[in-house]
This record gives sequence, structure tokens and C-alpha cells, in this order.
Amino acid sequence: MLLVGGGGAAWLYHDLVGGIEQEHVTDKLGTDRPKKLNRSLNILLVGSDTREGDNARYGVGMTGARSDTTILLHLSPNRDQAVGISFPRDSMVKIPACKKEKGGTVPEQFGMLNAAFAYAGPTCTWKTLESLTGIHIDHFVQVDFAGFKRMVDALGGVEICVDKPVNDPRAELHLKAGKQTVKGEEALGYVRARYSLGDGSDLERIERQQKFMAAVVDKATSGSVLTDPAKTYKFLKAATKSMTTDDDLDLAAMRKLADGLKGMSAGQVRFVTVPVERYAPDPNRVQWNEELAKPLFEAIRHDDELPAQTTNPAQGQPAPLAPGKVHVTIVDAGGRDALVNRVANQLRQRGFKVAEKVEKADATPASRLVYAPSAEAQATALARDVPDALLTADTAAPQDGVRLVIGKNGVRLAAPAINKIGGGVKAGRKLCD
Repeated sequence: MLLVGGGGAAWLYHDLVGGIEQEHVTDKLGTDRPKKLNRSLNILLVGSDTREGDNARYGVGMTGARSDTTILLHLSPNRDQAVGISFPRDSMVKIPACKKEKGGTVPEQFGMLNAAFAYAGPTCTWKTLESLTGIHIDHFVQVDFAGFKRMVDALGGVEICVDKPVNDPRAELHLKAGKQTVKGEEALGYVRARYSLGDGSDLERIERQQKFMAAVVDKATSGSVLTDPAKTYKFLKAATKSMTTDDDLDLAAMRKLADGLKGMSAGQVRFVTVPVERYAPDPNRVQWNEELAKPLFEAIRHDDELPAQTTNPAQGQPAPLAPGKVHVTIVDAGGRDALVNRVANQLRQRGFKVAEKVEKADATPASRLVYAPSAEAQATALARDVPDALLTADTAAPQDGVRLVIGKNGVRLAAPAINKIGGGVKAGRKLCD
């Protein structure tokens, strides 16, 4: 989808769309879905390990298919940022009841994430992620092994970096140390290998895949792939030959997406992994860390578009204070202890200078941000993250900070902005650094 954005080859789409297999999804997803809150676009990207057709050589005698790679690609409302969230296939999750493509229903169950795809195809993975994240997903795109190889070859290969030579006959992977360009079988082996590269875990493989995808973005945006119609057509032809999408991702939707992505550069694309922790019953599996994952999901859900008119700080409006310059004292005035402690920890994680000691006060019905006039800038900065607390100026308040008084109604932290999501792999980085 990112590569479609700068191609300038919309007139070729009619020829390309005919090669895409489409699947009807509406009746399979049901009506109990997360609401779409803004103009952001969320696309489920699935790498299938099917052994059918051109993929038969990768598993003689193997049947069925699972989601070898699962990524939720978030495109901000203004199409100025993209974040890809990887979900480990070994995640233990609750899979909702799903309708099969050829009839019948798979009952609700608990199991590995990639089993959802095996049970009832990409719509079951779609339904599972929506139910777990609360994020509305707009479309899905599925590509198999053969399609992946063709796309990499159409780019002329992708540059990678390995710290030592690799000789892995099982993965058909033989690499020298250092920077090199991989194509076809080598590229597929590089992103799928589990035992000759890294520690053998799925999490390490995800990080390697994210670096590879970042390199793909770099190759596409820095070279002539997006400016040369012939090269663009070659890539898109390779992609659509082994692609399955939902039936709503039609020609008009692709054109609209393409128009919105034309100005996006590699540095505006990042890949992160959903926070996970050890799954106690089975050390070979993981489970999501809900406390850390929730803010990530909320940030994706609430990534509202920027206002039409933005104020330029250089034109007299001071830039908002950074969290590190905001000193916060938390006052418990009737809030629940668990909530008070959680708010304190989350504000520290966001960079605010929160006092270690929580003060006590008589219970009040509503939460407030109490500040002296001299600390108005600090209060304004904190109010962005604590929108429910009433801003209250008080000349008797301390001059050097803000008091967050948590009353009986509690307090809710706003989702962190997409551009504040840290970690992960960012496109535009240098290899071997």
C-alpha cells in the first residue's frame, strides 16, 4: 500500500486489479465491532504459510495454512505517519467464534493467534484482533511465500546486514557477513529463519522482519521505484499476482489511499511489536502485557487528524512545555488507591516529574489540576494528558509545579500521541549500525 502511493500509475490499476483475489468479509465480521473514531486507516497485513500452488515446494505433504506474519498497519488521518504493529504468532489469545468461508462456524476458544487463520481464514484473524485491541480494522491484505519473493525481486532485491556468516540448508539460506542484497529464496529464508539467526524465538524473528520491511520502505522511497512508471508497474504486477484482499478494497479505495500517501517518506514509517510477557503454562508461548499494550492500542484508536489551522510557534505562540519540565504532586482526595498509583506510574513513564510521595486530602467529588499563575504553562502541558481534571488557578498553590487532585470521580489519561510511541524499528536507519 505504501508503494502504491507515489507511483503515479493510476491508469494501470485496471490491469492490475484483475490479478487480486477478493474475499467477502462483512457477514463474517458481524456487527459487534469497534467504532471507527476518525479518518485513520488500519490495514491488517497477513503473510500466509499456505503450501498450495506455487508454495508447494516449501512443505511436501503439508496442508492447511496459518498466519506466518501478522501486522496491523496504521495510517494516520493526515497520512503523515505510518505505524506497523507486529503480533507474535505464538501469542496465546482468546479467539472469538468465526464463520468459515465454505460454511459452518468455529466456536470461541483459547489458543495461539496464528490458529485463528487456520480455523477460518484472514477474517477470523481480523475479528480476533479487533476484539482484543478495540481498534477498528478497515481492510486486509494477504500475501503468500511466492508473492513475497516476487515483490522483493521486483524491487531489485533488498539490502540487509548480518553480523556473521550464515549456512542454513534447512532454510536454504547461505549468507556472508556484513551488508548484502538478497532476492528471491534468500530473502524469504532470511525473514523466516528461526534457528540459524538470532536466538530462535519468534520475537527475534519479528524484529528481523521489521528491519527488513524498513529496508523495503527505504528502497522504495529513495530509488526510482516510485517515480518510474515501468518499475512501479513491475512491482505492483508482482504484488497483485499473489494477493488476497477484502472486497471493499476496490479500485476506488486504492486510488484514494494512493493520493493520501504520495508525500510520505521513509522516516515517517515505524514498526513496533505488541508488548508481551512469558506465558507461564508453556515457556514456548507468550501472552500480551495488557498494562503496556493498552496505551499502544489507545494511541492507535484515538489518532485524530490535526486541526486545519495549526499555530506556528515561531509566530509568537510559545511551544508547549515538554513533560520533563512539568513537576507534578499527586493528591489523593477520594480516589481509589490502585488508580492513584497507576496514574502516578503512567505519568512518570510519559516523562513527567512526579513526586514520590502522594499527599492526602479530604475527599472531593471531582478531580482538579491546581496551579499558581506562575505555573500555568506546566498546568497546560499536563492538561493535555489529563483532560478530565478541571484546571483550577489558585494563588495559594505552590509556585514550582502542579497539584493533580484525584477526587471520587477518578481521572483518565489521554492516549499518547502516535508520534510519542517509542521503540521499534524506524525506516531510514543505517544498516550495520
